[in-house]
Amino acid sequence: MNFISKTLLLSAVCGFLVSSVANAQEEKPVFSSPTVDLGIVVGDMDASVKFYTEALGAKEVKGFTASAEKASAFGLTDNLEAVIRVFVLGEGPGATKLKLMSFPESKPAKPDQKFIHSTIGVSYLTLRVTDMDVALKRLADSKIKLLGKTPSNLSGNMYLTTVQDPDGNFIELIGPRAD
Repeated sequence: MNFISKTLLLSAVCGFLVSSVANAQEEKPVFSSPTVDLGIVVGDMDASVKFYTEALGAKEVKGFTASAEKASAFGLTDNLEAVIRVFVLGEGPGATKLKLMSFPESKPAKPDQKFIHSTIGVSYLTLRVTDMDVALKRLADSKIKLLGKTPSNLSGNMYLTTVQDPDGNFIELIGPRAD
């Protein structure tokens, strides 16, 4: 192989490597996890814990407290301590977490939650269940009122059931029924 051929080959290899590195940098994901943790401010922590564990079936894991100084330093509170209880919707590090938050020294205002269009912001959570009949039994056992004409058939064997948590947040459950 002569000098010109070697130079052209080396140039082509270098160009390929530079292009590959640039493409790899462009393809790097924006987020380190596809899972979103949701924080929900609650008015009555005990009622909300009961709803999310007994009525919906979420599992409580280790929570935490953010001191007034920390919560203020993060720009989250006006010098108020935050008590956070954490619930998971599955197993493993990728499981979605619901963080129920209360503020012992404050009583947050309750938004209008009559319908999902009544208030700006997060309007509802959609939780995908493995068995709608089991979910319906948990809801009935917890005396949770179903909204609208639910469970409603979406298509095939998939159903949607809508309820509200103790603070009026809408929860959609989507999953199959045995019948």
